[in-house]
Amino acid sequence: MNAPWLHVIGIGEDGVEGLPAATRALIGAAALVVGGARHLALAAPLITGRTLAWPHPFADGVREVLGWRGQPVCVLASGDPFLFGVGTTLRRHLPMEEMSCLPAPSAMARACNLLGWAEQDVSLHSLCGRPMEAVAPALQPGHRLVVLSADEGTPQAFARWLLGRGFGASIMHVLGALGGPGQTRHTTTVAQMARDDAPRPPRLNLMALDIVADRDALVIPLACGLPDGMFAHDGQITKREIRAATLSALAPRRGEMLWDIGGGSGSIGIEWMLRHPANRAIAIEKSPARGARIAHNALNLGVPALRVVAGSAPDILRQMLADGMTPPDAIFIGGGVSNPGMLDAAWQALPAHGRLVANAVTLESEAAVMAAHAKWGGTLTRMQVEHLEPIGRFHAFRPGMGVTTYAVHRAGGARP
Repeated sequence: MNAPWLHVIGIGEDGVEGLPAATRALIGAAALVVGGARHLALAAPLITGRTLAWPHPFADGVREVLGWRGQPVCVLASGDPFLFGVGTTLRRHLPMEEMSCLPAPSAMARACNLLGWAEQDVSLHSLCGRPMEAVAPALQPGHRLVVLSADEGTPQAFARWLLGRGFGASIMHVLGALGGPGQTRHTTTVAQMARDDAPRPPRLNLMALDIVADRDALVIPLACGLPDGMFAHDGQITKREIRAATLSALAPRRGEMLWDIGGGSGSIGIEWMLRHPANRAIAIEKSPARGARIAHNALNLGVPALRVVAGSAPDILRQMLADGMTPPDAIFIGGGVSNPGMLDAAWQALPAHGRLVANAVTLESEAAVMAAHAKWGGTLTRMQVEHLEPIGRFHAFRPGMGVTTYAVHRAGGARP
């Protein structure tokens, strides 16, 4: 096709009056105009072709749009279609050569310009179909957030969640219908917004927050090695200092997948995902109680996308590959290192340039990692941590169990 047939157009609350003449002409000439009911109402004075309000499920509407391929079609979106918008969805189905995007100022840009905030210093989040727990890592004192709401009930629900985590003193600006004649602004604290008598914003709204942490607020540190007390566990947890060293050996990079064998409390997979929002992890855990605990910890610490797979390694590793699960960029073995075939199965599951890290505590598991070191190379590091503890009216350092960490990087080439 010589020219784009699909035009994705951002429209603001100021309606067609805020669009350039060329953009208005595209809407007027379209055989099909697609959007939410609100978008279609805003553009109604220009529309001459057929209209389609996005159906449920949304995928049905995408299929109908694709059915008009080659004819002039306009899809209307709020503000910037590639910012938590429909543009990204459509791009999965079409090459960019077949579509053009004409954005309006985004809600993020409008909010920051209204409040006088430097947009590059503000993080953007969305609660439209996403759990509010995913915002938890961004709740850093002094940080500013713009959070897109799902509906008029979102600000109060979000405020109550924030209040429960110790951020009641944070300043919340609830901005409604930005850029339109009915634009609203309500500035309050999170604690006040959480009250039953808090004012109800318009359905189309967003929240802009100045984060203030109470003394006991649940602030997730930015460093590796979160305090053990931040995880619910039954004693099966890679302790803080060893965990920090283990994460260093795993060396997470943006967008990578970790398989955490013997998840326990999920601490390694959770901290792997906290290193970057695009990181993914699967925790493999045979105990249903621990699996539920891992899911709880992941939600509480802001990485609800961590996946828990029930099963016993090494057999489950082969099954996961056979089922077409995303292969790991790194594997961590925190339990069962000495189980027959465990290290071999993990090695077989690694693609070229993958990393394998295993922690050994017992003589049997140490023997297993030493044998692996002799076979595949890598590094062996032994660590022991001592903590100050009371002994009667005196104090002394009491050593914990020593941990031997085996780390190896698989060379290039095909998986055998």
